[in-house]
Amino acid sequence: MRRSVISPSRIGGTLAPPGDKSISHRSTILNAVAEGEALVTNYSPGGDCESTLRCLRSLGVPIRRMDQEGSLVLQGVGLDGFREPDNVLNAGNSGTTMRLLSGLLAGQPFLSIVTGDGSLRSRPMDRIIKPLRQMGARIQGRDGDSKAPLVIRGGGLRGIEYTLPVASAQLKSCLVIAALFAEGETTLHQPAASRDHTELMLQQMGATLVEDGLTVKVKPGQRLRTINVNIPADISSAAYWLVAGVCHPRARVTVTNVGINPTRAGIIDALLSMGARLTITNRRSEGGEEVADITAESSDLTGTEVAGDLIPRLLDEAPVLALAACFARGVTVFRDAQELRVKESDRIKTTVQELSRLGADIQELPDGMEIRGTGGLKGAVGQSHNDHRLAMTLGVAGLLARGETEVRGAEIASISYPGFWEDLDKLAGSG
Repeated sequence: MRRSVISPSRIGGTLAPPGDKSISHRSTILNAVAEGEALVTNYSPGGDCESTLRCLRSLGVPIRRMDQEGSLVLQGVGLDGFREPDNVLNAGNSGTTMRLLSGLLAGQPFLSIVTGDGSLRSRPMDRIIKPLRQMGARIQGRDGDSKAPLVIRGGGLRGIEYTLPVASAQLKSCLVIAALFAEGETTLHQPAASRDHTELMLQQMGATLVEDGLTVKVKPGQRLRTINVNIPADISSAAYWLVAGVCHPRARVTVTNVGINPTRAGIIDALLSMGARLTITNRRSEGGEEVADITAESSDLTGTEVAGDLIPRLLDEAPVLALAACFARGVTVFRDAQELRVKESDRIKTTVQELSRLGADIQELPDGMEIRGTGGLKGAVGQSHNDHRLAMTLGVAGLLARGETEVRGAEIASISYPGFWEDLDKLAGSG
């Protein structure tokens, strides 16, 4: 699919991005481990979260859709109610599905095989295999036990003390879930804070889980109870409209019901440091998650540094934040972002390559990017590289660049945001 975008004279409107992808995955995986019935509303419609539902059903978890769009009813099977799948589990393009389910499967007394699409099979899995093996799981993978497909024969886990090599919510959540099935306490030390949706949800379910700074301790043996989850809008999806709003010369864009969990809100902090005009209203708490409406208006941006502990809090938003830097005065530098190289694409390389096509003054660094703001971009033909976040970044670039921008491989946006192009047309229609 090819998509053409022409910059309108102005953009504006109110949008409700889809349900948070990270919370959606966890709302079903963690409720499956608990006992009772759970109602999940505003579940993400993207392909990644569909992969999680498909895998859970293959493990014997009853899930049915309600008439209301995005609403599910799930029957938790408890810690010992999963059944051996009769076929290979397919996580599709979803790293979260594969890594979190691997933690669950490591605790099961049966054989499982988990695979994914070509992109997912190229991403590193040794970072979960090593600690799960230390806990007692038997796991094998391709390419020297570093990549999927993964063959997991679980059961007989024991608690460990482990220092995570990177600040990764997927790795942390994988081990927290495995710890629920282990004998003895598990202690995890993080190098920096990463999103904490798993910890918040499990605490509500009755798990004995304690957070002390960057350390997480989990005691097994608890009977978890299911909880209803009303999922807020995904801040990673909202980020595209926030950047469009602050970079376009005539814009006012509001996104509603957005999750602003501090471990995820790095994009807000980064944009504010650049001088963005963001107004946060209607703050509230829903299910332990902070939620608000955010309005973005045309802004005079300046360059900033994006590095250190900020990186894990905006990793998914790095490509679109790099786009914002193209419209800022001065230099913006991304450092400590090596993790971007092992996403759906090498997001350092592909972001530099694609924004350069549009006239950006952007350089690749070993662990990030350096962008010198030019005040504007020109339309060009861009490639998504089969990466949903890059496709959407190029779509927003089309709203901002002079002339026409064509995005090839635009359909990949449906992995996380099936309605992205319709929402883009809605904003552009104000011009």
